[in-house]
Amino acid sequence: MLGIGLVLVAFCVIYYTHLLIKWRYPKINGVRVQLPPGSMGLPIIGETIQLLIPSYNSIDIHPFVRKRIQRHGPIFRTNLVGRPVIVSADPEVNKYIFSQEGNLVEMWYLDSFAKLFAFEGESKVTAIGRVHRYLRGITLNHFGGESLREKMLPQIEVAVNDNLCNWSTQGPVEVKSAISRMIFNFTAKVAFGYDVETSKGEKIENLPNFIKSLMSFPLNIPGTTFHKCMKDIFLIKPLMIWHQRSFLTEDFIAELAFGILFAAFESVSTTLTLAIKFLAENPLVLEELTAENEAVLKKRENPDSLLTWEEYKTMSFTTSVVNETLRLMNIPPGLLRKALKDINVKGYTIPAGWTIMLVTPIVHLNPETYKDPLKFNPWRWKDLNQATLSKSFMPFGGGTRQCAGAEFSKVYMAAFLHVLVTKYRWTKVKGGRITRSPILLFPDGVHIKVSSKRD
Repeated sequence: MLGIGLVLVAFCVIYYTHLLIKWRYPKINGVRVQLPPGSMGLPIIGETIQLLIPSYNSIDIHPFVRKRIQRHGPIFRTNLVGRPVIVSADPEVNKYIFSQEGNLVEMWYLDSFAKLFAFEGESKVTAIGRVHRYLRGITLNHFGGESLREKMLPQIEVAVNDNLCNWSTQGPVEVKSAISRMIFNFTAKVAFGYDVETSKGEKIENLPNFIKSLMSFPLNIPGTTFHKCMKDIFLIKPLMIWHQRSFLTEDFIAELAFGILFAAFESVSTTLTLAIKFLAENPLVLEELTAENEAVLKKRENPDSLLTWEEYKTMSFTTSVVNETLRLMNIPPGLLRKALKDINVKGYTIPAGWTIMLVTPIVHLNPETYKDPLKFNPWRWKDLNQATLSKSFMPFGGGTRQCAGAEFSKVYMAAFLHVLVTKYRWTKVKGGRITRSPILLFPDGVHIKVSSKRD
């Protein structure tokens, strides 16, 4: 019996070792290609746990990525959330990958995100592509440059002022959640004609929590983050059914609505929350920002008139504050694409079907371009030329998939700051701690007390 037991143990060791070698050194069509260096981690879970370990109080790139760049170089392989991934922090390679959109690569999300929005019987890639096309079209129609210039800027200012006025009547306000609700309400009204405040339908309070699911395993069982998000997603449907057309299904409305609202509230609310944290910690920046915006009011015949497009374009320091916050914000660790074919870069092969994570934040923290890159310094933008920025500043992605709402996001943030510093006083009460796990989060929130300057 002992002999049989030893044989079984030996067989298990050999079999497991074979699986481990196959996992860590995969072959493509039976041929072992030259993959980038790195580790595939444990079977199934890969290195997901290491990626999810929080990094506290740092706006630097997540240690998971930073350590592997130091160990393997700017291109390495790993396995995250059950998928093999090639990570590239090489600006040259990233620019090339962006240029191959629709040819060698396509937009991709991890399976947790894809499963949330895939139609029954339809591939995840097709569903995501369909949502993205509609999302981009609606975003450009409703939130593009022409709409911003002609009518939306004053609408944004009115909406922001109404919300800040409401904040001033309350106690301390948690900025991230309050701004998320503000943007959700505004974009829902502009894009879908839906007034959340006057509707009798169910209010959405859990949308900001969706971002926590994006790096989770797509296990739809009670108790998991993914399961909770699958339940919460159906809260969107009651908000959007009134806008249904004959060619839209309820599922697609939910997917489309979430795509637009998520793109708006998550990125803008996180960036503005970070901006308020930075302004509270840098009084000289706040002083110059306030001076510039109050100077705009003093030049008007009627100081109570709304911000014009021409005035917005003169607010150079405000733009610098927005850009500097965007540079340091870097919400996700990178942007994802899927290889449609084998791709050869820098002597390595990216196999077809593998996920590619493009670590775009690496260019934002390059000390050769941005001196003392982890410091919040809006004045640095005076000396940065357009040629440098075209290669070293991409907060909204790159290539043909650059975020369609980029201009809207920047205008909204500038208008928010304009109203905040000209009409209100505010102080940070508590919070401001940040984590990356791996997405930028505010575990304690940022709480501020707002009061009107007219009081």
